[in-house]
Amino acid sequence: MKHFTSIHDVTDLHALLTEAAEIKRDPFKYETFGRHRTMGLLFFNSSLRTRLSTQKAAQNLGMNTMVLNVNEDSWKIETEFGVVMNGDKAEHIKEAAAVIGKYCDVIGIRSFPSLKDREADYSESVINRFIRYAGVPVVSMESATRHPLQSFADVITIEQYKKTPRPKVLLAWAPHCRALPQSVPNSFVEWAVAAGYETVVTHPEGYELDPSFTTGAVIEYDREKAYKDADFVYAKNWSSYTQYGKILNNDLAWTCNAKNMALTRHAKFMHCLPVRRNLVVSDEVIDSPDSIVIEEAANRVVAAQTVLREILKEQNG
Repeated sequence: MKHFTSIHDVTDLHALLTEAAEIKRDPFKYETFGRHRTMGLLFFNSSLRTRLSTQKAAQNLGMNTMVLNVNEDSWKIETEFGVVMNGDKAEHIKEAAAVIGKYCDVIGIRSFPSLKDREADYSESVINRFIRYAGVPVVSMESATRHPLQSFADVITIEQYKKTPRPKVLLAWAPHCRALPQSVPNSFVEWAVAAGYETVVTHPEGYELDPSFTTGAVIEYDREKAYKDADFVYAKNWSSYTQYGKILNNDLAWTCNAKNMALTRHAKFMHCLPVRRNLVVSDEVIDSPDSIVIEEAANRVVAAQTVLREILKEQNG
């Protein structure tokens, strides 16, 4: 594995899940595998689980870690080309990426979309320019369009709790007070389909995701029909893709509540966190025995550690 930005960087998901299960059983089995290697974690946006889990994963492999809040701890970085840099950005991404690549053996990048310009966001300029100029493997810690470490952890979690070989996995849109990106839902659907699950996506009209991410999934506008007999429910908000970045609906009937969950097959509740209680999900659902959000978050370490080991395998030859 050279880089990790999506499911498309995974050649054998079944083998990767087998390796993840091994690492989950014994997190320190490969504690010297990354010795004398350094991972740089660059955050263009805030983080809690991604920052801590990825840093812990690297350290479990014996790697050194360096964490940088870009534009706060460092010079502000210009990401566009051909501009006159006479504003507040003192460093260009071309030099910044190349220099960081000299200091680090692997670079993790977290960069959110603006939700203003769909074409610009979906071009993934920040992560792609680091891949181009850094000269070392790049790991997406969430980009404008995907969150692969989260999605890998989600699949690890489903494998841990599933009671049938092909569970029905529902991605259910839920209301939110802010416009959120499509990265988590895009990525989750791709990974769920790749894992062979019966994947269903439900949302109000106007919240259709980019079709290139939902190939192989069933889109169901009837919320009750979608929830019926689900084995896993992944509640998540996202803003409109077609009317890019806009909030079109705040109907609380779409909140993941006990009434909706009663339609399922005692489904496990999932969410990437952080989550706004009694808006995205009711207290009674997230606090129920069927909520697996904490174990899901714990598996973020497993996912990152598995990915980093795969990258180090290639570096170590």
